[in-house]
Amino acid sequence: MAYVAATTFLCAILPASAVTWTVNAQPGRLVNGGPVLFQVKAPAKLESLTGKWLDHQLTFGYSPATKTWFALAGVSIETAPGRYALDLVGMSASKTTLNFTRSFAVAKTKYPQIKVELTVEKKFTEPNPEQQAQAAEGVKTKQEYLNRVTPAREWNGNFKAPADAAISDVFGSQRIFNGKAQSPHQGLDYRVPTGTPVLAMNDGTVLLARPLYFEGNFVVIDHGQGLETLYLHLSEFKVTEGDSVKRGQEIGLSGGTGRATGPHLHVAVRWQGTYLDPARLLQLPLP
Repeated sequence: MAYVAATTFLCAILPASAVTWTVNAQPGRLVNGGPVLFQVKAPAKLESLTGKWLDHQLTFGYSPATKTWFALAGVSIETAPGRYALDLVGMSASKTTLNFTRSFAVAKTKYPQIKVELTVEKKFTEPNPEQQAQAAEGVKTKQEYLNRVTPAREWNGNFKAPADAAISDVFGSQRIFNGKAQSPHQGLDYRVPTGTPVLAMNDGTVLLARPLYFEGNFVVIDHGQGLETLYLHLSEFKVTEGDSVKRGQEIGLSGGTGRATGPHLHVAVRWQGTYLDPARLLQLPLP
């Protein structure tokens, strides 16, 4: 069972007899590279609640059943240990603005420094001018689409693994292609043969479903609140851009397209431009 950090505060602009602020964070220990679920109970009935966390804007959803506001967020892998403020701004039904701030500790975690020599086609490490142009077009496409943030929540409940298979490489590991060190691994690799069904990790809308130079056949699902899941190296698409999908729905078949050393499924989680550890998201209990 996940430990939940919870703190209750009196609202500065209301009398002590009033209902208090309650701010929860899951998991209880926040780390660099990890997702976080913020849950808030306000001291008055609110029409909306927004926040700011690590220079990112948050839009909270509301659960009438628990009378709780909630938002998914994250901590980048580059974030240094320390305390960081969550700034909240609520608009009450009477059009009164309520402000509140609480700081949360972020700890540093060690991700595996697995150095594995991998060999890929030379066109991915030393592309010719035509291939460079193809790669640049892929970068442009990602910049155009992946930076779109949908404030409204589409995800519903816990995230589900995209395949029932062993994990061959983890988030944060160091990889070497043709003797050249790459940036830390930004996702999970599942050891699956070509043609294995790939499932949506949660409800959302298909933002991208097209081939890109490095990613190969590439699907991106927008889950709302700035959260996206990315599925790379597919052999076949089962969805098109704009489709609404449900958790567990087949969105493609695994493969080895793009910059891949062989058939496998690479999955990444991206929150407002920040890559998060998918394994930690899969372990996070969500409303």
